[in-house]
Amino acid sequence: MYTVRAFAEITLVVALIGLISSSFFLVMVLMAAVRYRKRAAQARASANAISSLPSVTVLKPLHGLEPRLAENLASFFEQDYPDFEIIFGARDADSMALSVVEQLRARYPHVKSSVVFSGPPSWPSAKVFSLDKMLAVACHKYLVISDSDVLASRDCLRQVVAPLLDPSVGFVTCMYEGTPTSGLWSLLEGLGMSVEMSSGVMVADMMEGMRFALGPVMATRADVLKAIGGIATAAHYYSDDFVLGNLTWAAGYKVVLSQEIVGHVLTPLTLSQSFSHQLRWMQSTRYSRPSGHVGTGLTYAMPFGLLGLFTGLTTAHNLLGFGLFAAAYLNRVIQSIVVGWKVIGDKRALRFCWLYPARDLLGFVVWAASFMKRDFTWGGENYHFERGGRIVPESRLADEIQPEPASTGDGEKVFTT
Repeated sequence: MYTVRAFAEITLVVALIGLISSSFFLVMVLMAAVRYRKRAAQARASANAISSLPSVTVLKPLHGLEPRLAENLASFFEQDYPDFEIIFGARDADSMALSVVEQLRARYPHVKSSVVFSGPPSWPSAKVFSLDKMLAVACHKYLVISDSDVLASRDCLRQVVAPLLDPSVGFVTCMYEGTPTSGLWSLLEGLGMSVEMSSGVMVADMMEGMRFALGPVMATRADVLKAIGGIATAAHYYSDDFVLGNLTWAAGYKVVLSQEIVGHVLTPLTLSQSFSHQLRWMQSTRYSRPSGHVGTGLTYAMPFGLLGLFTGLTTAHNLLGFGLFAAAYLNRVIQSIVVGWKVIGDKRALRFCWLYPARDLLGFVVWAASFMKRDFTWGGENYHFERGGRIVPESRLADEIQPEPASTGDGEKVFTT
């Protein structure tokens, strides 16, 4: 009897600690959200007041026929910006995405565009390998790197480039709305992007300033990339966005969280696919920021609410158990509405705020699983993580994957207009 009582007391204490810490995190999120909205309004007004903007090169690595690919890419052809070019990166002429690119180039002949074939990647990160080839033929020093699954507003380039006119700013990055295509697991992952990811980013910006970047849209200058050693410095990392932003901050430049919020279009996902995708990111964070990653476990609410419910029901303190569970549930509903809907503008975060607690619980499971393995599959190839977040492909020898210190310039450029 004493053992059972002692166990119940321990689980109750753990549940209370978790609920207190997650509630404290929610307060920080709410404060960060108010701060972000105020600063975003000021930054947007400042960007809109600029009369002369520099020429820009947009770099778009391609990754197969993704959902809504034509719509995503068209949103960059349709930018309300005075002078820009778009460079697409493909492995070879057999890339299925090229048919969409050619159709768009024919539809928007006034936009300068080209395609660079990188060939098979010899670096661990195929994306960074492709970007290196694309940078070699870029015409402008102001650069915007954007994934092919991003849907942008017509004002996106203006908003992300404007802060770079300040020489002290080296990188600009954007939060994003998770846009599911179909299915429950795609919806839950999208809610995680809009709510959980954005919450953490805003709190980090409030507490210590931005020291990293987010991959969907990043803006920088050629001189900044040169100062941090070139794009190749991220060749050995899964989270190339985090590394590029962190190196920029370490070099003495500011990393700015833009007021621009873009759409991140997801593919239809099974539970296994969604879990594997999220687990790779969690593993990367675990190795890139080990101390912060451990503390992330205390920002979740639902695991501790369920623990409190279990303890209450098994010790005949039903009212206490339901009270703790209700507190955790309400915590996450508030977070979904404030961050996902009011800040990010994701209507699904309001419509499915009742479902976000399930996403919070899933996020905790993924976080816990990230401590259990270091290997993963990416792009059909097996890798494992090493200290600092470096990745090593298990099928290639170390001397086969050493990047050059800067852009090699041997990418093949075709289809120029």
